[in-house]
Amino acid sequence: MVQKNVRIQDVAQAAGVSTATVSRALSNPELLTEKTRESVFAAIRSTGYRVNRTARNLRTRQAGAVLVLVPNLGNPFFSRILAGISERIGDCDYSVLIADTKVQTTSGKKLVDYFLDAQIDGMICLDGSLPDEDLQQFEDNGVSGKIVFACEWVHHSKLPSVRSDNGEGARLAVRHLYDLGHRKIAHITGPEDNVLTHARREGMLQERARLGLPVRDDWIIRGDFSLESGRMAAQRILAMEERPTAVFCASDQVAFGLMSTLTAHGVRVPEDISVVGFDDIELSEYYVPALTTIRQDRHALGIKAASLLLDCIAPGGAGRQAPSSAVTVGVELVVRSSAAAL
Repeated sequence: MVQKNVRIQDVAQAAGVSTATVSRALSNPELLTEKTRESVFAAIRSTGYRVNRTARNLRTRQAGAVLVLVPNLGNPFFSRILAGISERIGDCDYSVLIADTKVQTTSGKKLVDYFLDAQIDGMICLDGSLPDEDLQQFEDNGVSGKIVFACEWVHHSKLPSVRSDNGEGARLAVRHLYDLGHRKIAHITGPEDNVLTHARREGMLQERARLGLPVRDDWIIRGDFSLESGRMAAQRILAMEERPTAVFCASDQVAFGLMSTLTAHGVRVPEDISVVGFDDIELSEYYVPALTTIRQDRHALGIKAASLLLDCIAPGGAGRQAPSSAVTVGVELVVRSSAAAL
């Protein structure tokens, strides 16, 4: 039977160890033998002992929480990254706080205040458009060593990051369309000031040059990763005298907006125009036609980013990680029905 108001002394008595050993099992279990660890945790389960997190955090001068900054919580792309972060962070007994940077910029609260007010121990940022002012405040207040970028990053920042191989993904997409016989390949980009836009566009241009494909500026259409930008790009393509036979989109959502608008105007996908996306969000498999796309291992991105941050915020860990390090996660082409041979 679970006792009420179980103390650490009760756990120590049940396990046949000292209270110091119980504390060590909770804070540094790797210092104990496997047999001792198992005895302590069995006693914790049998007695119903719960850690007083507030008291522990006061002793260790830690908040026990990590903040994840997301540029748009309404975008389904981020769901698997957040799941990976939560899974890895949860293993280490931290809470995960999530904030939308679009809302954050209008709230009046400075990001560095999360650290200064002792609300968080570290931060994972999925937004590569953080203002220089925020980055400078992190530096000035000595918390830069507790911040990791994931998915996106800031070009001129030396903060560590975990990112997909965006350039290789773009090369795979163009090469696949080329292998299907397409030579008139258009590209719908992401936002002009986004690091992912530049990485994917550069990969596309490199592969197009390598394959000797024709250069047409009007076939590179600016978008912003959204459904709406896919719809607007479709309208531009519909108005062209010479249309491309295939389109590589910088995100799956752009591809969905493109395909739905083309279809509504009697242009068939893939019979008239083939389409390839980027991301492999969940809807890609179920869209009609199912979307050929570049798969990012978003779950792995989240886990690796969380692991990198945990290394930084571990006692004595801040600064151990090389500040300019970048971990790259591989991508793969997922062939479905939206692209066909010419």
